[in-house]
Amino acid sequence: MRTLAITQNITLDGAAEMLDDWFDPQGSGDVADLLAEQNRQSANSDALLTGRRTFEDFRSYWPLQTEDPTGITAYLNQVNKYVVSATLEEPGWQNTTILRGDPVEAVRELKRQPGLDIVVTGSITLCHSLIAGGVVDEYRLFVYPAVQGRGRRLFPDGFKLPHLTLREAMAFSTGITYSRYTVD
Repeated sequence: MRTLAITQNITLDGAAEMLDDWFDPQGSGDVADLLAEQNRQSANSDALLTGRRTFEDFRSYWPLQTEDPTGITAYLNQVNKYVVSATLEEPGWQNTTILRGDPVEAVRELKRQPGLDIVVTGSITLCHSLIAGGVVDEYRLFVYPAVQGRGRRLFPDGFKLPHLTLREAMAFSTGITYSRYTVD
């Protein structure tokens, strides 16, 4: 069965919602080590799952980055994209499938199909549904050295995971840290 991994950029205080200027999607300064890790993860993933709002944000930004040295644009253009939406009619981006109905059931079906990792990023409302539905296998957290003091968090209020197992941890030259946890 395929792995469903939530990959999230968050602040030190746990905010996943980007309300302030703490996140740069293409990085600034020396981000070679961070990009190497992101590219390593992308090589092990052949499916990107998002909610409608995150998908529309990605679609309005990444395909327009014709001079993108990070490789993110190339990856996003070729990866199979699955967008959970009851309202989106035409995705307008190649390799995109619209998923309607219960997102937890749709993810269970995707996980049964052959392939590499399925990654969810952004999409906080969708993440909350998938977490509550018990279909998340891994959490891959990129923690930025910033405190936003507000904004939605990755985990829904009141939700508990009594134990996660740390599988990887590293720090990057930018001060960003990365931790990968599996669900026990």
